[in-house]
Amino acid sequence: METEGSSFETSEVLATFLASTPLLSESWQLCNLANTKPNAGFVTEQIGDIGYVAFSSMEMIPESDICYGELGPLDRGNNRFFSPLHRQINEGEDPIMVHTGFLDLFFAIYSCPDFQTQVSFMEKACASSIDSEVPLLLILLSLHYCVIVEECLLHCNTVEWVMASTVVTIEEAHPLMEELMKKSKSIVITGHSIRGTTASLSTLWLLSYLQSISSSLSVLCITFGSPLLGNESLSRAILRERWDGNFCHVVAKYDIMPRLLFSPLSHFSPQLPFLLKYWQLSLTSPENKKLDLQLHDEAKEEIYRFVLTDLQDILQGGERMATSTLFWPFGSYFFCSEEGAICIDNASSVIKMMYLMLTMGSPSCSIEDHLRYGDYAARVSFQFLNQRSFMPGDLPESCYEAGIALALQSSGIASQEPVANQVKDCLKMAKRMGRTPNLNLASLAVKLSQVTPYRAQIEWYKNCCDESDDRMGYYDSFKLRGTSKRDSQVNMNRMKLGIFWDHVIEMLENNHLPHDFHMRGKWVNASQFYMLLVEPLDIANYYRDGKSHYMQNGRERRYKIFDRWWRERRVTEKVNNNRSTLASLTQDTCFWARVEEAKECLDKVRSERDRGKLDFLWRNINDFERYAAELVESKQVSKDVLAQNSSYVLWVEELKVLRSQLMQFPVQFPSIVDAEVVP
Repeated sequence: METEGSSFETSEVLATFLASTPLLSESWQLCNLANTKPNAGFVTEQIGDIGYVAFSSMEMIPESDICYGELGPLDRGNNRFFSPLHRQINEGEDPIMVHTGFLDLFFAIYSCPDFQTQVSFMEKACASSIDSEVPLLLILLSLHYCVIVEECLLHCNTVEWVMASTVVTIEEAHPLMEELMKKSKSIVITGHSIRGTTASLSTLWLLSYLQSISSSLSVLCITFGSPLLGNESLSRAILRERWDGNFCHVVAKYDIMPRLLFSPLSHFSPQLPFLLKYWQLSLTSPENKKLDLQLHDEAKEEIYRFVLTDLQDILQGGERMATSTLFWPFGSYFFCSEEGAICIDNASSVIKMMYLMLTMGSPSCSIEDHLRYGDYAARVSFQFLNQRSFMPGDLPESCYEAGIALALQSSGIASQEPVANQVKDCLKMAKRMGRTPNLNLASLAVKLSQVTPYRAQIEWYKNCCDESDDRMGYYDSFKLRGTSKRDSQVNMNRMKLGIFWDHVIEMLENNHLPHDFHMRGKWVNASQFYMLLVEPLDIANYYRDGKSHYMQNGRERRYKIFDRWWRERRVTEKVNNNRSTLASLTQDTCFWARVEEAKECLDKVRSERDRGKLDFLWRNINDFERYAAELVESKQVSKDVLAQNSSYVLWVEELKVLRSQLMQFPVQFPSIVDAEVVP
C-alpha cells in the first residue's frame, strides 16, 4: 500500500483555495471583459481588498509573435526586470530562456518613454511611504497606462486612462492611484490564451520588484489556456525563489493551446494563423466567427495529431524528458473537466497528464475547449460544494486511494476508461515526487545531527590551539601538525565534513531536495559556520603540501557555492557588524590564503630586480596590509590571527624589518623609494 501523503501538500491547498473562493470566476469574467473592450489590452478592477489585472486574449498580437518566435534569453539586453531569477542559475545549467515573441509582447508595455515617468513616481511613492503595500496599484496602473499607449490611445496632448470603467486624464491619475492603493491588500494578475504569458511575465516582474523593496504583498497569477513560456531553467529558478506557488495555470481537459509548444511550430505553421484568428473571432465576435472564418477539419486533425505524437515522444524520454522538449511547465496546473478539477505541481506529471487527457479527446474538441473556460470556472466552486461520494462496495481501503479515486473522477476520466490506470499512476507519481524532496530533507537533517560531533571536535581543537603555549594559533598548528592521534582525528573529521557537504550539493543539483533549499536559513547558516570553521584547515593542508595560489587553483567548489548562498540570503533586518570583541571565527574564510600569497610576494621582493614586477609585488603587499588592518580593527578576525607566532603576525614583523632596511639604503633601491610604494 502507498504511504499516505499529507493533506496539506501545496497543490491540494491551492486547489481547495481556488475552488472555495470566487477568484477563478472573477478572474475569467475580467479576462472576458478585456476581450470585449476594443484595443484595451487589459482591464483593472478592485473587488473588495483584491486588485485584479486581466489581460485580453489575443487582441492586437502579430501572428509572427506566436508562429515564428523561438527561445531567447530572459535577460536579453542586460535588462534587470527579473534579476532574482538570474541569480538562481547553478554552475553548468542552461541559461533561462523564454519564447521571444511572448517576451516582446511584455517588453512592448515598457517601450514607451512615458512609462519611465510612472516608474519614477512609483519609486518616490515607495521611498516616502512606511506602508509596504503602497506600490501595488501604482505598478498595475503604470502597466495599464503603458498598454493603452501601446494600443494607440494617445490623442494630442491628453492620454485617456481606462480603469474600472472610469476614464480620467493623466493629470487626474496620481490622486486616483493613491486612493486605490490604500484599498488593495493583494493582487491577482490573470490572462487568457497568449496573453496568459504576458500575465506570467508581469507577475515575475512584480515579484522581482517587491522582493527588491522587501514587500510581503500577496501576488497570484491565474492563467487560462496559456501556452508554455520558457525552458526548464526558468522553472528551476522560479522554484528556487519559492515563487511556484504564485502561479496557477488553468487548463481545460482537451485544450490544445497549453500543449502547443511541445511540438515544433514548423509542423503546422500554415494552419496556425487560421487557428489563432478563429479563436480571436470566437472570443470577440462569436456571432460572426462562422461567417468570417472556417477552420477546416483537416487542419484541426493535423494540429491535433502532431501535438499528440510529440507529447508521446517526450514522455518516452522518461527521466530525461526535459532534454526532449524546449519548453517546460512551471507553477501549479489546474486541470478542469465537466466533472471537476485536479491540481498538480510536478512538471513531469503535468506533461503526462496533458498527454493522457488529450488522448481522450478529438481534433474538434481540442480546438473548442480553448473557448470554454468560462463554463469550467463557473462549475468549479459548485462542484467543490457538492463533493462526490462512493458506493458502499467501491469504498477504497485507504484515505490515500480514496483521494486518488476522487482525483480521477475530477479529471473527467471514468475508472473503466483505457487510460484510467495510467492516470492513476500519474497522480500517484505527482504525489510521490512532490513528497520525496521533503522526505530527503528530513533525512538530511538527521545526517547533519550525526556529523555535528565532528564539527564539535574541530571547535575543541581550535580552542586548544588558541590556548597552546607555542602561540601559533589554529591555522599554523594544523599546518605544522605532527602524527599525534589528536591531529589525525581532526584531519579525518575535516574530510568527513567535506564529504557530507559535497553530498548535500550533489543532492540539490540532482533535484533530490526542495528547489529553495539553498534559501532556507537553517542550511545557509549551517553551511556558513562549516565554511568559517573548516576552510582554514583546508587552506593549511593545501599549503602544507607545498602548493600555491589556493584561491585560483585549490579552493573546493562547495565553498564557492556556500559563498553565493550567503551573499544571496534574505536578511529581514539590518545586520550590525560593529563588534566589541574579536570574532570567534575569522569572517574571511580565505584570510589565511591571502596571508600565504602575501608571504610569497614578500619573499619575491627580496630577489626581484625588475622595476615593473617590483611595483606589482609592492602593490599586492600594501593592499593586503590595508585589508588585514581593517579586519583587525573591526574585530572580524579570531584570536588565532593575532597569536604571537602566527603566520600573519610574523609576516607583519618581516615587512617592518624589510621596510626598515630599504629606508636605510635608499640609493640601492631608488625605484621603490621614488615610486613611493614604501611609506
